[in-house]
Amino acid sequence: MLIPELINHTLPRLKLQDTASKALQLLSDFRVSHLPVVNEDDYLGLIGENELLDAEHDQVLIEALQHDFIAARIYENSHFLSAVNFCNQYESTLAPIVSAEQKYLGAITVPDLLRVLGDFSGANSLGGIIVIQMERTQFGLSEISRIVESNDATLLHLNTTVHPVTGLLTVTLHLNKREINAIVATFARYDYEVIYQYGESGYDDDMRDNYRHLMNYLDI
Repeated sequence: MLIPELINHTLPRLKLQDTASKALQLLSDFRVSHLPVVNEDDYLGLIGENELLDAEHDQVLIEALQHDFIAARIYENSHFLSAVNFCNQYESTLAPIVSAEQKYLGAITVPDLLRVLGDFSGANSLGGIIVIQMERTQFGLSEISRIVESNDATLLHLNTTVHPVTGLLTVTLHLNKREINAIVATFARYDYEVIYQYGESGYDDDMRDNYRHLMNYLDI
């Protein structure tokens, strides 16, 4: 989804002549951690709750707090993941969006980013999850895809992260089917280390359930 489609135009913006008290009230009313400060349509920066609370008194003007502004911004032609990174980096519940001319266009909120991230990662689709750990040199997308497809499944989403200490690569696979025992077994045959799996119980678990039910019956 494009940045302009996510922009929230209803969030308030602060002016330099607004007071810290007004800003804090708006933060509370709209349940956000920061608000943009705009001079006419020019974006000046974000001001956060902590900075407002640290002001000398609640009637101090926003203009006097410019040294506390977060000057960073996201441009309208950026990928929406840039807004996710912004919110993580500055611990903000919104990311300000500006045009190439530095005109403030609106903001993208964390709830909207989470919704889009759900679609982007496939989290909103039912299916199984398999997490594999390996050396980075072992990673091969074509082989991983072939293993999944050989079990009549489709790889919906793949994500990789590198452990900061061990350097091992963690690969998370989101599949279109929840019965994943056969897929996990295939990865094991190819010497992949599966460290987590989530899906339907599968044949083996059904066998164990049937055995337990039989034992309970025989105990009657």
